Amino acid sequence: MFSGIIEKLGRVISAAHTADGKRLIIEMPDLTPKPKIGDSIAINGCCLTVVEINNVQYTFDVTPETLRVTTLDYLYEGDQVNLERALCLGDSLDGHLVQGHVDSVTEVLSLEEELGASLKLTVKVPEHLRHYLIHKGSITVDGVSLTIASLDDISFSIALIPHTAVVTNLGNKKAGDLVNIEVDLFAKYAERMLSVRLDHITEKV
Repeated sequence: MFSGIIEKLGRVISAAHTADGKRLIIEMPDLTPKPKIGDSIAINGCCLTVVEINNVQYTFDVTPETLRVTTLDYLYEGDQVNLERALCLGDSLDGHLVQGHVDSVTEVLSLEEELGASLKLTVKVPEHLRHYLIHKGSITVDGVSLTIASLDDISFSIALIPHTAVVTNLGNKKAGDLVNIEVDLFAKYAERMLSVRLDHITEKV
């Protein structure tokens, strides 16, 4: 489980396809305490497991299914990625509960300057996830916990304060870029509970 608060930016050293999917080597020099083999790290919002360590370079194996449902298949040498270690019991939860299980890949529609130094990021809404999104609700974009500032049938917008634009890779996005999104966990639980309840009522009728 994660919080959506990015700790550091990493850099892709290698992104090689293998018979079993893809092997990523990511430089993560500033994460403290230093991750260990077997630790879970969210890479652009996707939970991966450290399988090898060479000084500050960490290796992750990515399965074909993960490549299919995330943007990790489009990572190349030199790309910056958002990093967050898994939460430990007692850690501060400054964002919202994030599983690291990407729900969909979608497209950036625009990144615009707002009044002051803030930015407005507008992202296309995947049709099958639209019912999970609400105004002022939580959304995770490339692993970053954000609040939906505006919402319509085809897109949602979020405000990026200068700090978020600098310490994550979202400040460098442009129209046409693909991002991982994960909707609010509690919205999915609520939908499931309501659907079970409605099915039960229907059976009685």
